[in-house]
Amino acid sequence: MSALQRATDLGLIACPVCGLVCRNVPGDERLDGDGVGDHMACPRCDATLRRRKPKSYTRTWALLIAAFFMYIPANVVPIMRTASLNDVDDNTIISGVVELWRNDSSDLAIIVFTASILVPMLKFIALTTLLISSHRGSGWARVQRAKLYRLVELIGYWSMLDVFVVALLTALVRFSVLSRVEPLPGVIFFGLTVVLTMLASMSFDPRLIWDGRDIDD
Repeated sequence: MSALQRATDLGLIACPVCGLVCRNVPGDERLDGDGVGDHMACPRCDATLRRRKPKSYTRTWALLIAAFFMYIPANVVPIMRTASLNDVDDNTIISGVVELWRNDSSDLAIIVFTASILVPMLKFIALTTLLISSHRGSGWARVQRAKLYRLVELIGYWSMLDVFVVALLTALVRFSVLSRVEPLPGVIFFGLTVVLTMLASMSFDPRLIWDGRDIDD
């Protein structure tokens, strides 16, 4: 890996808007808060070019911590209330999974558990690993970490499954006389968790994985 050159070593930078790969683009090259500059303009679409996302570590950590604090009430506060003639039942994510399992809907219970419990936790672990290892300039498994980042981006949207289920059930049972389904505040916390983790993964610059390569390899 030490023989491979990065785009920054060759004086290349890709435009995030039109995808044009530019070389030695003239422009203002002031340093930002992370110590990286190269504030240049794309010659084709005039978009701002940066070799690294500004304040990537700070923004990603802030969004990830905020998402974790939202994730706690998302699992404690009920997300849905099911009311019938003689019963009112408030369900959290965990209790909903248990209820599905007891009602012989094991397949759906596994899907909901994976999308609403397992995926968010794995995203927390994966992003934390990427942040710590990249900030330390670690040379450990760079290719695998780059693939891990792409996986986090790919599966992030599936975490919204619980929100979609509640919205669908609310719409389907809304006009029923004998029963009704109401969303509860837990849905808001869970939705915020998903949105914040998605923003955190978008704020992280995967190019940081390859910085410090010459020192560690």
